[in-house]
Amino acid sequence: MTTKNLATPEAAAAAGLEPKDGGQFVGRMFSGFGHVNEVRPAQAQRPPEEPYRPLRQSKATSGITYRLPSQTSELGVRADSPATDVMTDLSRVVAVTIAAGTSIDEAHQAMITHGVRALFVVDDARVVLGIITANDILGEKPIQIAQERGVGHDGVFVSEAMTPADLLEAMELQDVLRVRVGDIVETLKRSGRQHALVIESGSPDATSATCTVRGIFSLTQIARQLGLPPQTGHEVARTFAEIEAAIGA
Repeated sequence: MTTKNLATPEAAAAAGLEPKDGGQFVGRMFSGFGHVNEVRPAQAQRPPEEPYRPLRQSKATSGITYRLPSQTSELGVRADSPATDVMTDLSRVVAVTIAAGTSIDEAHQAMITHGVRALFVVDDARVVLGIITANDILGEKPIQIAQERGVGHDGVFVSEAMTPADLLEAMELQDVLRVRVGDIVETLKRSGRQHALVIESGSPDATSATCTVRGIFSLTQIARQLGLPPQTGHEVARTFAEIEAAIGA
């Protein structure tokens, strides 16, 4: 007896094995979809995709000028704005990292390149070993280290100038979601630091002993979003004073 090849829905239909539902079940079996309730229309039945269309453009005509907007705060941030308005969300923004064995001069160049004032110091598994800031690099600490070791400034490593992870201040994301910008400023002021981590203890990709760093607060970023002019120096006390003045106003 000759065995018919039923390897396709078409062959099954020709052999009289097509069920009453129009072959959808057989089609799903042969196409690899085993869920009976799943309905996948045939390719030919899909409506044509809407083509991309260019927008209308214009040029300035006589009597029409273009003007840039007035300088305003980045997000219209106020003291009573949600704290998340000034948090760098690391689930949306790629964290700028550096290795612990890199020289501080290279770290400073990385900050300039990326337009940031702090870098996460990580190992090969992206475990946070610490944070190094512009103040750490441009302050007196690297000079003292260089003198003690008898090397130049470029001979000081990130690991020697950074703030280790176990000394970093951190806030829980669930707490941050309930507070205001003013609360974050007060927290940073009391700790005397320019940066604070935002961690998520119960995140899906964390073990019981690991917290995921979800964000970071930066005093410089908060000042920028409050509409304060950029600081040319590194006076933390002055930055706090200007932020408090802006909040009070």
